[in-house]
Amino acid sequence: MTDYGFLSILPPVIAIVFALRTKQVYIALFFGIWFSWIIMSDWNILTGTLATIEGLVNVFKSEGNTRTIMFSALVGALLLFIQYSRGVEGFVNKLHILIAYFENKKAGYSRVIVQLLAMFTGIILFVETSISSLTVGTLYRPVFDKLKIPREKLAYIADSSSAPTSILIPFNAWGAFIMGLLITQGIEHPFATLITTIKYNFYPIITLLVLAFVIVFKKDIGPMKKAEKRTKETGKLMNDGAKPMLSDTITSYPPKEGVKAKAYNMVIPLATMVFMMPINLVYTGWNNVENASSFTNHISQAIGKGSGSSSVLYAVIAAIFVAMILYRAQGIMKMKEMVDLVLKGISELMPLALLMMLAFAIGEACNQLGTGLYIANVSKDWLSPELLPAIVFVISSFIAFSTGTSWGTFAIMLAISLPMATIHGSETNLVIAATLGGGVFGDHCSPISDTSIISSMSSASDHIDHVKTQLPYALIGGAISTILYIIMGYIV
Repeated sequence: MTDYGFLSILPPVIAIVFALRTKQVYIALFFGIWFSWIIMSDWNILTGTLATIEGLVNVFKSEGNTRTIMFSALVGALLLFIQYSRGVEGFVNKLHILIAYFENKKAGYSRVIVQLLAMFTGIILFVETSISSLTVGTLYRPVFDKLKIPREKLAYIADSSSAPTSILIPFNAWGAFIMGLLITQGIEHPFATLITTIKYNFYPIITLLVLAFVIVFKKDIGPMKKAEKRTKETGKLMNDGAKPMLSDTITSYPPKEGVKAKAYNMVIPLATMVFMMPINLVYTGWNNVENASSFTNHISQAIGKGSGSSSVLYAVIAAIFVAMILYRAQGIMKMKEMVDLVLKGISELMPLALLMMLAFAIGEACNQLGTGLYIANVSKDWLSPELLPAIVFVISSFIAFSTGTSWGTFAIMLAISLPMATIHGSETNLVIAATLGGGVFGDHCSPISDTSIISSMSSASDHIDHVKTQLPYALIGGAISTILYIIMGYIV
């Protein structure tokens, strides 16, 4: 593998800065991909441009990437279904009863309750980050709009309650993936090790505490404070010129006339999607289990070995089919209407699918450039055992920020940080936790993170505005985590 040195970090950094400054995230990502391939083609413009095209095509060589992109597109069909059936309207009507109850007790209290409900919904759905952020955004967007809560706040809640929870409650694909990486590094008891690291995984814990504090005490800062002020004074849910990740066709699709609004027309399809996720994990991981001591143990191991991308795709397809049967049984839709809605929903989410493709493509380009390895190797020679956890946390965060993937960061950094912990005599569990927490922190800050993209999409928020408003809270959590890792490096 060619060593591109400092050049390896330029494409993702330039793309991220360009996206934040111009809000042209598609162009910024494409430029980052193109620049990556120009470097790898020895600055030959023609060869690099053709390689860029092939790089985009090769995204679909990965079955996991293809499934995730298909999932992102099919979500549009599900969202249109629940909108057209008046399921969203029915759910909002039920929540308004709860809102009115708390509003009668204390003016403005309903805003806090609804935001806490959204946060706890994200925590409960720890089984998969995409399902978590998608469900929170979809369920609560109409209510947040009604209460004049900025779309950026909903995206922040959806994003900050998904990945932190999934890594702190690792009975999901996240846990399986990390345990697999630990096994490759010679860890004999990966599950016990992963459970032990939770108490040292400061960033996810702090993120959830900060989120709860912001909601309960209404302590918004930076761009989020401006967003709250804008919505309060003007009623605008987004900034002027904002480009929400969901079109008005999806968020404001006219419901069918003559149909009674019923909450279960929304809840049942979404509950199906959530319920099918662990079922699909068991199904896809069942044949990969060896030496199960019991049926229950076989199931628990299967969940750990299941395919996350397959499971979310099967789950959304199951939800669509259940919705079709439910609505047909009630006479709400005929087959032609359903097919038309599916095609309409997919077409409306093509921009999201394109964004996912570009995010995957720049991640793969960074892998071939050796971005993560360069960042990790630059600092390994001057580290002290006491500072190793803090430095590993910072390096992991920068890799995740540059590549937009926490999982990719885990794969790169655990292969480096664990041997370094052994060589330097640092506490292994602390270093593992720093690696994992840094990956989530960098992912939260990155505009090319797939989790952040889905949070923006489900909340119908401008993606760059979501990144900007979430960034100060993420930086606070990152700074506190770094300090704690420095302290713990000398104590443990």
